[in-house]
Amino acid sequence: MARSVSIKDVAHAAGVSVGTVSNVINRPDTVAADTRVRVLQAIKHLGYVRSESARQLRAGQSRIMGLLVLDMGNPFFVDVARGAERAARKAGLGVMVCNSAQNPDEEAEYLSLFAEQRVRGVMLTPADATGRNLEAFRRHRIPFVLVDRVAESATESSVSVDDVAGGTLAVRHLIETGHRNIAYVSGPPGLNQVHDRRIGALNALAEAGLGPECLREVPTERLDVASGRDAGARLLGLADRPTAVFCANDLLALGVLQATYAAGVDIPGDLAIVGYDDIEFAAAAAVPLTSVRQPAVTMGALAAELLIDETSSDNLRQGSGPRTFVLQPELVVRRSTLKR
Repeated sequence: MARSVSIKDVAHAAGVSVGTVSNVINRPDTVAADTRVRVLQAIKHLGYVRSESARQLRAGQSRIMGLLVLDMGNPFFVDVARGAERAARKAGLGVMVCNSAQNPDEEAEYLSLFAEQRVRGVMLTPADATGRNLEAFRRHRIPFVLVDRVAESATESSVSVDDVAGGTLAVRHLIETGHRNIAYVSGPPGLNQVHDRRIGALNALAEAGLGPECLREVPTERLDVASGRDAGARLLGLADRPTAVFCANDLLALGVLQATYAAGVDIPGDLAIVGYDDIEFAAAAAVPLTSVRQPAVTMGALAAELLIDETSSDNLRQGSGPRTFVLQPELVVRRSTLKR
């Protein structure tokens, strides 16, 4: 395999020093016009591309930030990534997006990769409920911001949505539309989001004078459509079938909708369904889905802006403290809960 063209090759072809080539690339105004033209022609002829990674190592800071999400198959996280990328581009930075697939081992591998690449900083939604992965990553002294998760310590910034309030919105709506036998199709129990949305659901029952027995939990191993279909099949087999379902995210809700609708269940006449996230597919479902909307793009952009600010030269010198932003969700009501 042919070796790549080096800056020394350019200098030799143009008949100048390596320092002159470096000045043409980085400080062109300091080089005489005829010399600058000669160097640029050599660069074009040889196809020289400077090593950005080497430049970043010399400068001491990368222009790449990492983003590690739970599931890139979930459009919610695609929107988070879109917001982060927009904010990064405005600052002249790039984003390396990785997917832990809700797997703590894969999360650990990607965090190691970010450390090896010496990224500027990392935005992530943790998959490891024990916190061991983050504890190990802290040793690298690479700044990070939590996304869709409230920071439990005072050492890092976070951007999240009030999931307790979101769960309350969802189940309050179901209670107001007459339901007293409600199922909560949840996800992995170690995820804070799943836990907080359940707490919100119980809060809605309490404020209506109803007991926790009105909420029946249907656990799932993952937050995807297949798990939702499995939960829907289990609901169909219950003798005392709930009249309403609140799902921990829209993918679960769409799976429940598919399984029950295919079995001839009238939505929402026999079963009302509420999702969470308000992804684009929620409105486009066979029965448009009522959902709790999270401002995903805003969340991603705010996380990137926080990380950029925290890794700026001024803040690194001043040692500014972490910040926490908790955004508010909103309920978007559609046909899956409204009887005609």
